[in-house]
Amino acid sequence: MADERDYYEVLGVQKGASEDEIKKAFKKLARQYHPDLHPDDKECEEKFKEINKAYEILSDPEKRQKYDQFGHAGVDPNYGGGGFSGGFNGGGFGDMGDIFEDLFGGVFGGGSRRSARSNVNAPRRGGDITANVNISFMEACEGKKHDIKVSHMEQCPECGGTGAEKGTSPQVCPDCHGSGTVNVAQRTPFGTISTSRTCSKCGGKGKVISSPCKKCGGTARIRKEKNISVDIPAGIDDGQILRVGGQGDSGLNGGPSGDLHVVVSVRPHPLFVRDGFDVHCDIPITYTQAVLGDEITVPTIDGKVKYTIPEGTQTGTVFRLKGKGIKKLRRSDRGDQYVKINIEVPKNLTKKQKDALKDYEKAMGESSTETHYEKRKTFFDKLKEKFNS
Repeated sequence: MADERDYYEVLGVQKGASEDEIKKAFKKLARQYHPDLHPDDKECEEKFKEINKAYEILSDPEKRQKYDQFGHAGVDPNYGGGGFSGGFNGGGFGDMGDIFEDLFGGVFGGGSRRSARSNVNAPRRGGDITANVNISFMEACEGKKHDIKVSHMEQCPECGGTGAEKGTSPQVCPDCHGSGTVNVAQRTPFGTISTSRTCSKCGGKGKVISSPCKKCGGTARIRKEKNISVDIPAGIDDGQILRVGGQGDSGLNGGPSGDLHVVVSVRPHPLFVRDGFDVHCDIPITYTQAVLGDEITVPTIDGKVKYTIPEGTQTGTVFRLKGKGIKKLRRSDRGDQYVKINIEVPKNLTKKQKDALKDYEKAMGESSTETHYEKRKTFFDKLKEKFNS
C-alpha cells in the first residue's frame, strides 16, 4: 500500500477537482491505455488497472472523503477500519472532538462520531466498481449484449462472511464489550478528561476473531473475478456510463452489494460521424452527375438507399434523410442523416478528354458566364465594381 501512487496524481488532476474534471481525465486516460489498443503491452495493462482503481475511489463521494482524510488506508478493505492514528498526546485527531464534546456538550460534533461507533456491526453497503467496454460504431447504433470480466470483493464462501474459521464464530470484544470504543482517562491542560477512542483490540469492530478464516484471513471477503453479461442499449454514445445494480463489491454484515459502472468507449467509423443522434457523411460525385443530376447510392446505418440529386447540384450541398439517424436512448424515435455533396474534379486526363472539355467550353459560348455560372458572374461583377470605383 505504501508504494501506491496518489490517486489524484494517477488521473492528473488537482485534489480539489470537480466530478466532471475527474470523469474527463479518466475517460482520456482510459482511451489512451485501453488493453484493446495495446494487446501485448503489459505496462499499459497495469497502467489501465491503476487508472480504474483511482477512478473507482475518486468518483465515489464517500470513498473520496475517506481517501482525502486517511489516504490509501481509508479505502483499503483489508486495513483495520481505515483510520488514522497519532497526534495529540498519542491519540487520533478525532479524539479532539471527544475532548470538546466532554467539555462543551458535543458542540463540535463528537456525538455523531460516538453514534457511528455504536453501529460498528450495522449492515454496510459494498463499494462500487468500474469496468470498461470498447464497441464499434454500429454496435453503439444497434445495441448489443456484451460479456465483461470484472474483479470485485465477494463474500468468503469458506466462512460465510463471518471472517472466522469454519465451526467457530467471532466473539464479543472483551475490552470494549462490543461497542467498538473504549474510554481512556487523559491528562490535559484542562485537567483529567475521559475520552472515547477506537478499541485497539478489535479495531472498532466490536468483535474479535480468535481463529481467522484461512481463505480470507479474517476479512470476511475475498477478491474474485466474474463474468457479467451487460445489455448495451441502442443509441449509447462514447463516454457514457451504464450502471448495473448489485454487481459491485459485496456488502459487510449483511449489507447490500455496490454497483458496477460500465464506461463505454465507441470506436470511430470510416464513413459516419455522430452528432448527438444525427449522423453525417460526405459523398463524392462526378462533375457530370452534378450538372445533369443523377440517382446515387447513399450508405446509412440501416444499409444502402437511393437518392436523386437534382441538376446543377453544387459542391457543399447538404441534404437530409429524415429518421435515418441513431435511435434515441429508451425512445422509439431517431435522429436524421445529413449527406454533404463533394464534386470531385478529375485528374490525369488524356489528350482526347482534354480536347473534349475544350470543345465543351467553346460550345457554352461567350454568354455562358451570365447564363450558366451565377457565382462566377457575381464574382467578376464585384471585381469590376471594386477596381472601377
